[in-house]
Amino acid sequence: MRRSELKEKTVKRRPNTNQAEKDNPKATENEHNEETRRNVEPKYGPLPSFPNQRVFARGVMIVATLAIVYFTSKSDKETMLARQKEQIQGRGQNVDCSPDYLKDLTVFPGCVPEKCGRYVSDRLVTEAEADILLDIGRRGLDLGSAEGGAAILDLHSGALSRGKQFVNIYSLNNTDQLFSVQDFATYRVVRTKIQHAVAHHFGIAADSVFLTHPTFFSRLTDKPAVTIHDEYWHPHVDKDTYESFHYTSLLYLSHHGVEFQGGRFVFLEPDNATVVIEPRRGRVSMFTSGKENLHYIEPITSGVRYALTVSFTCDKKFAISDPTVPVTS
Repeated sequence: MRRSELKEKTVKRRPNTNQAEKDNPKATENEHNEETRRNVEPKYGPLPSFPNQRVFARGVMIVATLAIVYFTSKSDKETMLARQKEQIQGRGQNVDCSPDYLKDLTVFPGCVPEKCGRYVSDRLVTEAEADILLDIGRRGLDLGSAEGGAAILDLHSGALSRGKQFVNIYSLNNTDQLFSVQDFATYRVVRTKIQHAVAHHFGIAADSVFLTHPTFFSRLTDKPAVTIHDEYWHPHVDKDTYESFHYTSLLYLSHHGVEFQGGRFVFLEPDNATVVIEPRRGRVSMFTSGKENLHYIEPITSGVRYALTVSFTCDKKFAISDPTVPVTS
């Protein structure tokens, strides 16, 4: 074969790069870019790599998933018994009475509840009555200056939080005109309403339960706790805390989410479930005081929360009278 023929055949076998670029310009551009990336050193050096990077990434995903499941399940276990924005005629839940609670009531047969539980109503106390009681509580509590975030006023004993201690409000100067006959009349009317509501809801005779101590106004703020009395957020059972209690009631005197944040009332159920009451001015909650109603109050995060605790006993030896205007000599 002649050299000229061999040269011609060789030329024909060479790829036509110009034609390839024309036929697929995008593929050619990608090839150039890839070649450039391989040849150019990163400005700040090669990207770091971890020997167990894939395992680490999976671990992060697992932790994130578990966190989502935990918080979702936690919110799913919360039952709202009463929201602040609701106007509730009456709503309740029945629970099994604790054995200790029933055993304690065996000597008071007329005072044993048909069922244990908790109950809420916004129609028991009028708006005017709630306003008067709030004013009474404020007047008295303003004479004290508790160092911590919890202060109480007991109109029966006169106990008032001041500093780290309690003083007798009736022994302070210029308090003989602090409360009027009308103030205490309103207090008595509201107490009677609540007592009859407790008797009606739990199926007992109204004259089988008696007002007992302590019955008191409370003011909670976001100030740090100074004494053990300020730590109101610990779960507790009223019957264990106060021997005299058989039925507990609360009259809320301020609005959750409006006048204060936090401070919801929380019942603790089995399996970490909770039942929540959001305070509303004029709202009354009542419940049996045994272990079946373990509860706590969420810490206040801002504002001021007012309430009146009204407690009842089946044991007449623990009964107390309604407060009256002190007689001055």
